[in-house]
Amino acid sequence: MNIAFNLLDEPWLPVRLSDGQVRDLGLLEVFQRVGDITALAETAPPSLIAQHRLLLAIVHRVLTASQGRWKDSDRKRWFLEGLPVATITDYLERWRDRFWLFHPQQPFMQVAALAQADETRDKLKPWTQISLASANGNTPVVFDHHCDAEPSALDAAQAIRALLGFLQFTPGGLVKIFRDSDKAGPLANTAAVLPLGETLMQTLCLGLHPPAGADVDDAPTWERPPLTVARLRGDPTHATGPNDRYTRLTRAVLLQPDDDGKVRWIRFAAGEALADDAQVPDPMASYRMGTNGPVRLSFTEGRVFWRDLPALLPDAAGQAAKPAAVLGTATNLNELLGRAGQPLLVAGLASDQAKLLRWRADRLFLPSTLLTSPDCAQLLRMQVRLAEDLFTDLRKIATGMYADLQPDSGNKDTWARARAMFDAGPPTAVYFASAERTLERLMTLLSQGEIEQADACWSQALLNAAQAAWRAACAGLGRSSRALLAEVRAHPRLLRRLKPLRGDQERLFALEEAQQ
Repeated sequence: MNIAFNLLDEPWLPVRLSDGQVRDLGLLEVFQRVGDITALAETAPPSLIAQHRLLLAIVHRVLTASQGRWKDSDRKRWFLEGLPVATITDYLERWRDRFWLFHPQQPFMQVAALAQADETRDKLKPWTQISLASANGNTPVVFDHHCDAEPSALDAAQAIRALLGFLQFTPGGLVKIFRDSDKAGPLANTAAVLPLGETLMQTLCLGLHPPAGADVDDAPTWERPPLTVARLRGDPTHATGPNDRYTRLTRAVLLQPDDDGKVRWIRFAAGEALADDAQVPDPMASYRMGTNGPVRLSFTEGRVFWRDLPALLPDAAGQAAKPAAVLGTATNLNELLGRAGQPLLVAGLASDQAKLLRWRADRLFLPSTLLTSPDCAQLLRMQVRLAEDLFTDLRKIATGMYADLQPDSGNKDTWARARAMFDAGPPTAVYFASAERTLERLMTLLSQGEIEQADACWSQALLNAAQAAWRAACAGLGRSSRALLAEVRAHPRLLRRLKPLRGDQERLFALEEAQQ
């Protein structure tokens, strides 16, 4: 393999400039123009998060080496005045040899030992093995028609972007080379949280994690010795810190460039497995409380993300949620800056064991008070719970209505089919989409201390959402006489459930009249 494609110089990282242009830049130019870049322009959510983590590892390593134990006041200065670009450039130039994508001894984020190991030397796999959006093996993806025997060509920039996302989000499972199975990537099945600024520079300052202790050398992968086969066979190890976690080679991969620099084939094996550490969760992962303890926040099919919004909010008792640590560091910086709120990117990939299910990216804005006040957060948590409880009751009433259409309406199997009919239809999406239109106003009112008006406003939103969802549920019945009779029988139960909300509706009208 010849030395080629240095990531410091070659354009590979997609960015959006302040004038709206989208361009690919090398790492050196990215940091030289970091204040002129509004955001990364990657379209695949796993790769987008992985690219941010790569940049954060670089910046954190540079700042720790040059500043020692920096503080939030230092982050405030960098946020307002700019990152020390010259120091970052010097660091990257010092490690230039480790940023060659194709290098015989230390290719970037790869394992050169695979070229000599007996298990992998003569065994090539298609590049789709490391693509989270491509078909490979027995896991086809809709609309993807790659063939393992004749993979298409991938340019170097696309290859490294795919590799970064894969290393962070790969699910655990069988690998069969060096070990029978391997651990998952640090963000497998995770809805990762990233605080956003108006520029990439601000985003990096908001996302910086605290420096490690003096006795810990949290080095990124490119500063470490090349991985050997013996280490790949070894037991999982804990991350020394976020820099290690953000750049861990969770799978051993070696890209095989053609003469034209394109990638069709790779060598692939088990990587340097990351051991689970319940006491040190990933800085970008949030947890909600489940039946058997904390459950990492992920994406669920058909479930809007705001239903899990309480997992991002502070919980003084620690019984409802464990927000991502990066939210805490961003909140500390925002308090120093006096910022009124925090835009967030929530992105990632959901999987079921080794099966990839879906990826998503959501953006939302949280007022600062919600992130700093557990009491305010608890109020929003209660309002979200009200929405969930109302939907549960609505679903039960509608299920009974659907079951009433069946010959044996009291049978347990009939009710199961009726629930499946409801879940497959539009009422769920209609309900939560309707309520979401008022969510931003609800958060604003709560953050301003307007509790009574927030209650009334949210009750009105839930009433509207329930009525819209009920109309959608009834539309699915048809207009036969039997369907109309089932609707008539169920409607009184719906009215009883909505009666308290109608009282809040009247209270909202009174509050609005008083303000006028």
